Amino acid sequence: MANISRYETAKGVRWRVRYRKPDGTQTDKRGFRRKLDAETWAAKHVTVAKAEGTFIDPQAGRITVGELADAWLDKKRMSVKPSYYDDLEGAWHRWVEPAWGDVPVSMVSREQAQQWVTTISRGRVGEDNGKRIVIEKPKSASVVLRAHGVLAGILDDAVADRRIHDNPVRKLELPRKVKRGHTYLNAWQLDSLGMQCEGQRRTLILTLGLTGMRWGECIGLTVGDIDFDHRRISVDKSATQVQRHIIVGTPKTWEIRSITYPIQLEKLLRLQCQGKPDHALVFEDPSTVDGYVHQPHSPKAGDNWFSRACDAAEVPRMTIHDLRHTAASLLVSAGANVKAVQHQLGHKSAAMTLDVYADLFDDDLDSLGEELGRMLVRGNVGKMWADGVSRAA
Repeated sequence: MANISRYETAKGVRWRVRYRKPDGTQTDKRGFRRKLDAETWAAKHVTVAKAEGTFIDPQAGRITVGELADAWLDKKRMSVKPSYYDDLEGAWHRWVEPAWGDVPVSMVSREQAQQWVTTISRGRVGEDNGKRIVIEKPKSASVVLRAHGVLAGILDDAVADRRIHDNPVRKLELPRKVKRGHTYLNAWQLDSLGMQCEGQRRTLILTLGLTGMRWGECIGLTVGDIDFDHRRISVDKSATQVQRHIIVGTPKTWEIRSITYPIQLEKLLRLQCQGKPDHALVFEDPSTVDGYVHQPHSPKAGDNWFSRACDAAEVPRMTIHDLRHTAASLLVSAGANVKAVQHQLGHKSAAMTLDVYADLFDDDLDSLGEELGRMLVRGNVGKMWADGVSRAA
């Protein structure tokens, strides 16, 4: 049972709700301007909540977002890949902690969170000696969504721990990622690109473009991973670069798989592995501390060996990851079905493959219709239908 009482403040009359928590201790909630507001709050948050077992101690909501962040980040460290965890930790320190680190979880409002998200998305401007200047440039949808995801995840934990009733950050309007088109090279363009790369880089580029392996999976390959007798490659690890350091773990989707490679790669791969023990890296860079080949930065934004090769081969400047799209395109052109492409690329599901490469399979519809027509003609089915239509007319 809650008790409503009146008290005086410098700003006028206020109302207080005194009540006992489920553990028997007494507390109160102050600051209501009207008695009706106090009674309504007491009925909802004390009387009904106790009866339904949904009571939340207001004191529990005083813990700050920053105090819960460490536990949330530790949880994520166990469940996500190191590279993604690095992104989450960076978003926390760059965007979430400065704005919300000292704010009690019960004080996070939807309105303030929406303003915060909008500010990151649109950037901030100010004045310097009367001149309008850009304080913070607008950020991409990916940056905004990641920052929002960190704050929302921390508050999800606060809800689960019954520190707050619900998560106001889950009700925001968020920017949408713009899905850019993929860059696909045909077989001749891929060969030309490989020819513009020197030494092992040629084999590396062709392996990426013909097998669809991710960069980390490819540079993490050891000689023993290649079965030359059956032209198979075992993909059971990935060498991921995190803050200039290579961390070796499982592939992105945690799925160990065996993939195929075309015979045209046979000689190049054999030369690359010649004289090396099974545990040695297929692709090595003696100039790096760890011996791994480090991925070149995006050629769209700078100049490096891969961007120069793109220019010399007269193909569009692309990212290394775009070679994976080329592999998908070549696989589909060779007649591979969705499940085969999914397995080769290491996608979690065939639905994901269709979502990412819907345009490739759409291109097959015309040829599929033509082949279906030829099949029906061979079976004399089309003529029978045509005759039926003639008779019906």
